[in-house]
Amino acid sequence: MDPVTPAMLALEAGVSQRRVRDILRDIYGTLPQDTTRWALEAFQADEVRQRLRNVQGSEAEWSLEIGDTVRRRLLHRQYGGGQQNGISTSSRTSDIFVFTNPSRGSRYGYDLLEGLQPDGSFAYTGEGTSGDQEFTRGNKALLNAADEGRIIRVFTAAPPYATYVGAFTTGDPVCSFHELPGEDGQLRRAILFNLVPVDARPWLLAPNPGQLRVLKPQLAQWSPPDASDVNVIADATQLPPGDRVVSRVEFQLQADFGQWLIDRGTPPSRLRLPVGGAIIEPDMFVEAEGWVVEAKKSTGREYVRMAIGQVLDYTHNARGLDTHVTPMILLPGRAEADLAELSADLGITLASRDGDSFELLRPH
Repeated sequence: MDPVTPAMLALEAGVSQRRVRDILRDIYGTLPQDTTRWALEAFQADEVRQRLRNVQGSEAEWSLEIGDTVRRRLLHRQYGGGQQNGISTSSRTSDIFVFTNPSRGSRYGYDLLEGLQPDGSFAYTGEGTSGDQEFTRGNKALLNAADEGRIIRVFTAAPPYATYVGAFTTGDPVCSFHELPGEDGQLRRAILFNLVPVDARPWLLAPNPGQLRVLKPQLAQWSPPDASDVNVIADATQLPPGDRVVSRVEFQLQADFGQWLIDRGTPPSRLRLPVGGAIIEPDMFVEAEGWVVEAKKSTGREYVRMAIGQVLDYTHNARGLDTHVTPMILLPGRAEADLAELSADLGITLASRDGDSFELLRPH
């Protein structure tokens, strides 16, 4: 039998765990110094339940805390929703529950794309085991979650248990379409939702199988990206605005800069950085110079501001390398003067296209 925990009691009563812990401290005092979690005897649990009957309200509070593992049937007993579904809507709150189980999802092709992404988002495959997935039931609920102000509660599932990862919302884009094999082995259109954390520990989620797990920064051979390779989203009219399309301009910029680096005797490499259970990777790394490079297809303010944040993050996480590392932003032209000044203040080198060559603006 599972030990009785504050999470289980809170879930049974539809109250927060803070209330349960307050009652426990009132009855039994604080936990011993060498104990981190309550594990209650049956008589202790019954005493807490009796106290909770006097504090329950008419509305269910959210009871679980990040990292809690409970039996899934207890979750649905308190909040409603279908116990067998990957996406389940609560009948007592506005929450949407999402369950991910990579071992089971592999039967339906979910494991091919689903998983934790380098940017901290979670790619989640929609409902529907065979045939094209449509925006109905759980898929429709996720599509409209942000507009309707609904919290997406993500769990990892290992039946009969589920572990709470945290609260998410949908990102930009909300989703995209991909071809995946179904349970019947036939290719079908699948919806891949882009879930971003609001209050969560994304590293509790399994990374995308395509992401290499490493324990420290690793270098690999660089090859120029294919400038003709563009992601095309089928039937884009069904998607919300803001769909991301890989830019030929940015790919060509990276390829030309990589060749320029090779010609000057400082060839680039790939740099894989382990961060929170995922792998993040700048556009290139120039080991001879220590440059961690983030490229952008435009000199527009929003692109440069985004690049500043990204390249500083990459550089911070590359400190584990033996060599000295410095941030660099690669642009198709010169940045505005104030952004160039900001970059210099932050120690960022700007590389901009100058005809067939590149101009470097180093921080003073």
